[in-house]
Amino acid sequence: MSGSAQTAFVVIVGAAALAPLVADRLSRWVAVPSVVVELALGVLVGPVALGWAADTGQISTVADFGLAMLMFMAGYEIEFGRIRGTPLRLALAGWGASLVLGLALGAVVDGLGSDWTVIGLALTTTALGTILPILHDAGALPTPFGARVMAVGAVGEFGPIVAVALLLTSERPARTAGILLVFAVVTVLAGVLAVRQRRTPRMARLLRATLSTSAQLAIRVTMFALVAMVWVAGSFGLDVLLGAFAAGVIERVALEASDPSESQRERVRSKLEAIGYGFLVPFFFVVSGVRLDLGALAGNPWALLMVPAFLLMFLVVRGGPVLALYRRDLPGPDRGALALLAATALPLVVVITTIGVQAHQMRTSTAAALVCAAVVSVLVLPLLALRLHRRTTTDLLPTSPAGVTRP
Repeated sequence: MSGSAQTAFVVIVGAAALAPLVADRLSRWVAVPSVVVELALGVLVGPVALGWAADTGQISTVADFGLAMLMFMAGYEIEFGRIRGTPLRLALAGWGASLVLGLALGAVVDGLGSDWTVIGLALTTTALGTILPILHDAGALPTPFGARVMAVGAVGEFGPIVAVALLLTSERPARTAGILLVFAVVTVLAGVLAVRQRRTPRMARLLRATLSTSAQLAIRVTMFALVAMVWVAGSFGLDVLLGAFAAGVIERVALEASDPSESQRERVRSKLEAIGYGFLVPFFFVVSGVRLDLGALAGNPWALLMVPAFLLMFLVVRGGPVLALYRRDLPGPDRGALALLAATALPLVVVITTIGVQAHQMRTSTAAALVCAAVVSVLVLPLLALRLHRRTTTDLLPTSPAGVTRP
């Protein structure tokens, strides 16, 4: 690694470490997710502002692995037992409607000089990894409303990844669809193998015994599964994000099927979060800020006007189907809250716009406008959603004969 790359590496890691401190300071006035601060600090230290860091080959490699870890954690977060049935069925129908709306709106704004499929797919995403911690802190995650948010977010992460593989990174969609089926079979077989291995007495004993030692077998096996599934996806000519997401799903299913104690599952989870959210994922988001060309956005008045327009499109594309499909499933305020959370997007918007720019299918100014709109969605929409959800919770509390709500 060259001297300039070493300096950039230190600056990026320092920005990632600084982000939670800045977010905590800002929380006195407004709740700002750490991911937003990471992007902002990346812009600050990048070529647009201070010029302390640049997206070199070595930096890009670590950032790409951080992206893979982000997709892994997204797959790992999904609790399939809670979202099956009605939540998953409605989420799939809603994302299908979002895909149609997103591609249609993408075609309308095709005159921006960007491929309409890139814009359309970016509009269909949901930031599951961003909204789950917010719901957890609010105590809403264990509720039926939380299950529906998880289903909408899971489909809003997985659906765009598959669509990217079919529409953006392949010139032969029919062939890619067949490869996806083969990859799905490989994923299922890998999951079955992982479950069987974890259930063998010797492996189960080793996994437990090494969690507190330098061997850390459970974590090493998990990292191998991540790298292996990314390699398999890449070997099939698919986007590596699909392999990372599949690895997270496999790890979750294998860990639950092997039936370890709750404390052991939490220990594994905390170690994975330490690796991902402690280093790799924030590294990716800071580098994404370094890559973000706000100079192109500032120099293009039309692109600046597209920031609120894209935010409105997020609401229409993701929130509109929710309002239509959940009429009989959720009360009005919760339906509005779910629509706002479904329209909250950021990580995959960064990913899809990066793919579009690198493939010369999207202008940097348009990519910056989309990412800025996604940042605003993360800042504003979850807060509004929680207010609506609390209104439903308050309405459902029993009241005394005098009409005073009981605690």
